[in-house]
Amino acid sequence: MGAMDLTVAVLGAGAMGSGIAQVAAAAGEDVHLYDACAGAAEAGAARVRSGLARAGDRGTLTADQVAAAQARVHVAETLDALPACDLVIEAVVEDLAVKQTLFAEVAGRQGATTILASNTSSLDIGAIAKAVTSPERVLGLHFFNPPPAMRLVEVVRGRATDPALVERCTSLMRAWGKTPVVCASTPGFIVNRVARPFYGEAQRMLQESLADAPTIDAAIRSGGFPMGPFELTDFIGQDVNLAVGTSVWEQTGHDPRYAPTSFQQDLVGQGRLGRKSRHGVYRYDAAGSPEGASADPKQVAALLTGPLRTNPLARTVAMLVNEAVDLVDSGTASAGDVDIAMVLGTRYPKGPIAWGAEIGYDVIAAQLAELAAAYPGGRYRPSPGLNAR
Repeated sequence: MGAMDLTVAVLGAGAMGSGIAQVAAAAGEDVHLYDACAGAAEAGAARVRSGLARAGDRGTLTADQVAAAQARVHVAETLDALPACDLVIEAVVEDLAVKQTLFAEVAGRQGATTILASNTSSLDIGAIAKAVTSPERVLGLHFFNPPPAMRLVEVVRGRATDPALVERCTSLMRAWGKTPVVCASTPGFIVNRVARPFYGEAQRMLQESLADAPTIDAAIRSGGFPMGPFELTDFIGQDVNLAVGTSVWEQTGHDPRYAPTSFQQDLVGQGRLGRKSRHGVYRYDAAGSPEGASADPKQVAALLTGPLRTNPLARTVAMLVNEAVDLVDSGTASAGDVDIAMVLGTRYPKGPIAWGAEIGYDVIAAQLAELAAAYPGGRYRPSPGLNAR
């Protein structure tokens, strides 16, 4: 399987779906956009063509390439209007029942060899695949937003996914100009699983009044992170971030590591969703700039040189390393893929596996033991893989 010879359908023509369609069209594939909402597919196709034109303006594509790619973008008003496809990528709402219904409908209309992929960010691929009679042809292709700009794609194997299909789709993503990482279908996959402590540690420290939000954000940025956790969750949307975290928590049997904080639940309950509502952790002016987000450098330095319990950077990194080691130790993903995913998907300054080796896994284990003693309940339990490294 390679680029420039496939017929691809993208189901769901919102921001993610149209972005995926743009990637496929730019790579040389024939793309058909479908959306259940009247007019949405046409609007999505227009976004794709505009995105391709902007790529031409930037010099990423030549004028001829833009014209050819735009001509490869088609609209399907109904599922029955889709041609025989090599690959179908679903990018609809994050609702298991909706995805299962859609997959069953598509599987009944497409040939037995059509690959069925979901762009879900956190739902179980095996559960989605239960809707079709041939679950071996179902896998996850999790693109990151915006798909044309983000290089990372998580290729997610379900319990029944054909291993050869995973290899084929990994090669295809490379042909599309992406950097694929492979993982098993575990709650949150790689990026959304490993990243949970980045948000949770900061929120817990704020709940305890160990420091204010600007100081915690500045302390985290000092480690090379492009944004602090409060800035980032305001940017993502507190409701979106909470929904992903809650999904991971529920799918892990309410593991205390992933328990949502009352702090974030209260923000969402109050409608303080972040930049989009002009009030989240911070307030935002009409231009989208945060108000009152500056930190005192002396307070930041005091946190970074103080005890572990009040050091946002050390606490967060220890938990990120522990989470990453857990995924590798469980066979969910390779160490290399975990590090690539976190650097590309979240712009972390280092992959957590490499970071743990640099700090020392014995040091990380000791830090977790100290935190577990201060906060009993299982949140800070060390991964079994820590002592094996």
